[in-house]
Amino acid sequence: MTGSGNKSLTSSIPGLRCGETISRVGSLNACFFARRGFQVEVYESREDIRISNATSGRSINLALSHRGRQALKAIGMEDQVVSQGIPMRARRIHAPSGKKYSIPYGTNSQVFTLLVTFLHKFLRTTAEKYSNSKVYFGHKLQYCNVESGLLTFLGCLQNIENILEITCDLIVGCDGAFSTVRKQFMRQTRFNYSQMYIPHGYMELTILPKNGNFAMEPNYLHIWPRNTFMMIALPNMDKSFTCTLFMSFEDFEMLKTGDQVLDFFKTYFPDSIPLIGEHELKNDYFRLPAQAMISVKCSSYHIDCRCVLMGDAAHAIVPFYGQGMNAGFEDCLVFDELMNQFHNDFTVCLPEFSRLRVPDDHAISDLAMYNYIEMRAHVNSTWFIFRKYIDNFLNALLPSTIIPLYTMVRSTFPTVPSHYLASPSFPLCLFCAYKNKRDMGYFQT
Repeated sequence: MTGSGNKSLTSSIPGLRCGETISRVGSLNACFFARRGFQVEVYESREDIRISNATSGRSINLALSHRGRQALKAIGMEDQVVSQGIPMRARRIHAPSGKKYSIPYGTNSQVFTLLVTFLHKFLRTTAEKYSNSKVYFGHKLQYCNVESGLLTFLGCLQNIENILEITCDLIVGCDGAFSTVRKQFMRQTRFNYSQMYIPHGYMELTILPKNGNFAMEPNYLHIWPRNTFMMIALPNMDKSFTCTLFMSFEDFEMLKTGDQVLDFFKTYFPDSIPLIGEHELKNDYFRLPAQAMISVKCSSYHIDCRCVLMGDAAHAIVPFYGQGMNAGFEDCLVFDELMNQFHNDFTVCLPEFSRLRVPDDHAISDLAMYNYIEMRAHVNSTWFIFRKYIDNFLNALLPSTIIPLYTMVRSTFPTVPSHYLASPSFPLCLFCAYKNKRDMGYFQT
């Protein structure tokens, strides 16, 4: 298949799934394919957030690192997106005593925090700028037939539900962790699939600006690590912070009254109370229940030359490395590079995409699990902090030989495949001993 304008390509994006407020990978994919001359149709189950008052009620802030930026750069969007983000240069640790200290990410390991709504609106608007790309909102995917390329949507026109059927040459399923497109894969022999709900959930709170400015230092990922649970805070462009409390559902359920919540925070997060506010804390804690987090792995990502999965539909990962969106964006970039290499031949590009991305995405999923332990427990260790400084010192002396794991995952070394980083034998990673799942103990509480 060539990239000629008379070809029809559909990127299927049914929208909000498993904690993802909105789909972004599909919008970015639409830009990549439209740029190649394909006729692209994007179907979104939610209403257009740019004109709708509907909101999901919660979202974990997005962390944009080098892997994601490379995909945006390839499509000419990097500068516009980065300009709307806040750089985070280190972790800022808050001890129960009130003491604070910083742990640098490493050389050139800058990460930007972004608002979900901004990136959604920006990518949607950019996708619609291509004359050969159309976005349809309020269309929920009901059925997908890969062999025939038939997609059936339930839409709503003038408050009347209607069924829409379309056919296309390639189906790109970017429809989240509970992918409808992926259900078609489940019928295929030798298709592997697993999902795991981790026993911890998350809840969002807010720190409002103080006297028109940030209430804390803005260029940090603030962490309150408490060994079996933690709270983090990310800065926003409006000078507020989005706080996210991660802990087991059993711990969440033990706090049944506002006074219990306040006592809990006085014990474990005392310095956050004047920042959040006692009244706001008592009320916001019960505004919405704690939300679950899921990890999804599958292989392969394609069926013949007719359908491919990307983003959370292929690899939903927990948020502790901030790499879910970046991995999804990297999917788009890798596929685009394969299209260049194999001259838009789907019969070659799709199998090669699975071959390259499955081990990398599975590895970043495992690394994200491990990073939760690092964030909530290891950062309390003096030995861990000392080792971090040694890592950065050695990296400064031997930048091409000693590369900290965090730097390789998030920043300036995108050519290192993720599955190498998770290998216990990887020679450049000073944390390889922790990559053994037997030693990781993800969720011991």
